[in-house]
Amino acid sequence: MANVATNEFKGGLKFMLDGDPCSMIDIEHIKPGKGQAFTRVKYRNLMSGRVGEKTFKSGENVEVADVMEIDMEFLYSDDEFWHFMKTDGSFEQLGADARAMGDTTKWLKEQEAYTVTLYNGAPISVTPPNFIELEVTETDPGLKGDTAQGGSKPATLTTGAVVRVPLFINEGEKLKIDTRTGEYVSRA
Repeated sequence: MANVATNEFKGGLKFMLDGDPCSMIDIEHIKPGKGQAFTRVKYRNLMSGRVGEKTFKSGENVEVADVMEIDMEFLYSDDEFWHFMKTDGSFEQLGADARAMGDTTKWLKEQEAYTVTLYNGAPISVTPPNFIELEVTETDPGLKGDTAQGGSKPATLTTGAVVRVPLFINEGEKLKIDTRTGEYVSRA
């Protein structure tokens, strides 16, 4: 495996820490008036999802993690796994378990592309696209005179996710949802 020195650290770098792959979120190079320079790194453990902080001395090396992020299309789910297919034409399929899926299950839509993070060939996390279009399956009926500025009401989508929507939205409408915040963006 390749090693990376502290002066080459950058956001998004995948590295090994205590046997787990991690991703650097924030890097701060510090040069005190006295003593040796150091780098403070805020990172996310890709296996557990936990965020932590670690300080590295100047010139220290870390091992680069063998992590790949590939686009895969969601096919179906059975009782145990969610199955994805590579979009590169190879038709290779992989199954992700509940731990790798996390909160992504509420944004799953068949034949939609998702970013799957692989570690040693096995999925460790699945990231939905930033915006997804889903249909409203259940909400209170809209009334004449309801406006966009008036207020909001809960709406259940085809995936089971519940989002706050404007009062004029009715059942059966397709909505554009921001998966990062879980908020309504617009009608599709």
